[in-house]
Amino acid sequence: MDESWAIPGLDLHVEIDRERKASSLEHALRSAVRAGRLAPGTRLPASRTLSSDLGIARNSVADVYAQLTAEGWLEARVGAGTWVSGSAVAHGAVRPAAPGAPSAALDLRGGIPDASGFPRRAWAAAARRAVLGAATSDLGYAPELGSQALRATLADYLVRARGVVATTDRVMVAHRFGELLGLACRALAAGGARSIAVEEVGHEAHREIIRASGLTHMALPVDRDGADTERLDDRVDAVLLTAAHQFPTGVPLAPARRVAAVQWAERSGGLVIEDDYDGEFRYDRRAIGALQALAPEHVLYIGTASKSLAPAVGLAWAVVPERLVAPIAAERRVAGTAADVLNQHTLHAFIGSHEFDRNVRRLRAEYRSRRLTLESRVADELPGCRVSGLAAGLHCLVELPAGTSEARVTEEAARLGLRFHGLESFRTGGTEWRHPPAMVVGYGAPPPHRFAEAIDLAVRAIRRAADSSPATTAALR
Repeated sequence: MDESWAIPGLDLHVEIDRERKASSLEHALRSAVRAGRLAPGTRLPASRTLSSDLGIARNSVADVYAQLTAEGWLEARVGAGTWVSGSAVAHGAVRPAAPGAPSAALDLRGGIPDASGFPRRAWAAAARRAVLGAATSDLGYAPELGSQALRATLADYLVRARGVVATTDRVMVAHRFGELLGLACRALAAGGARSIAVEEVGHEAHREIIRASGLTHMALPVDRDGADTERLDDRVDAVLLTAAHQFPTGVPLAPARRVAAVQWAERSGGLVIEDDYDGEFRYDRRAIGALQALAPEHVLYIGTASKSLAPAVGLAWAVVPERLVAPIAAERRVAGTAADVLNQHTLHAFIGSHEFDRNVRRLRAEYRSRRLTLESRVADELPGCRVSGLAAGLHCLVELPAGTSEARVTEEAARLGLRFHGLESFRTGGTEWRHPPAMVVGYGAPPPHRFAEAIDLAVRAIRRAADSSPATTAALR
């Protein structure tokens, strides 16, 4: 009969056979490491503790540890106990990759930053200053709109760096862009709104948030001048725009269309929701300023720390028109959400010490270099393709020869161990599709030491897809 026992301090169970306790423990631990349930670097219980908990002689547990250590699954550290080996994955914890595939999946999806560059020491120093300098009152529940100190700091930063018209009382801090979009949409729906316009290509997750709030959405065509805001009319109550750098085509909203969006909002009483997800990153000239500055009372501006720091920071901010501050705050009370205060105090200290600016400048140089490398590789190795979109942000398009299947490129990339999506996969539908086939290249995602490898795989995937389509093969030769 088998029994399930918990290993102290770990969220893990091993099955022990009463008739062969030692051998079944050896098998269970080896299997747990191989399957990844015991990750490299995990400390195991002391042999005395485990023997007591499992009813096995201590010497038997020690023998199991010694055997698994000899096989390379575990490692014994003098005076520090027994740990899962750091080389356990290579030893067999994961299946071997297919021939020609990388050792682990690489990512070229759009909008994903390189988290390996997170400024750990500077962030830890800011967290230490924030915690040690916090008053007792700062450790309570978060204020309704967020930390007063962070909101004031963000207002100053956004005025200086993004040209936003902002004051502390108009700034709200929340978890991520999605929470702020949801709060805004629910506030609009509660006020009688029914429909919102969205760009014909964009995040499906954002469209899901809109639908979940009770609003319907209508698609605006996107071309080289961005979303066609001149089509906005009384059928919609709001519009969601990525004005500085359209996601995922990479084009900016043309000046005439920026004006058209604002004029529509002023005329109809509608709301423009501006998603400024990567506005700090422009490589060929000064960054395009926020649309919000044209009409602060008709544009709700949203930015996040995801691209400029890391998604794990989990903070986003909005500059809200006066008429919507109370309705959005009311929706937040009903939802019961609030960003954690200590993270807010840390970000306040991080921005105040200018570490945020330094990190943005560092990332700007890194991503600019990656963009130039991608352009060079495409020009040299994919003559039938071209890079399009602003020299900005963390992504661009690689336009493919006419007749090339985006889906086939994605399939070939997946076989090589690469996540790589086509432009049409971001489409909402409802408009006449006029765009040439293209792949969205998120050059921000891979860590620096694997960026060249990721681009190699992308080139191979495009070539393989072309080889399967005689109509496009010649264009890539």
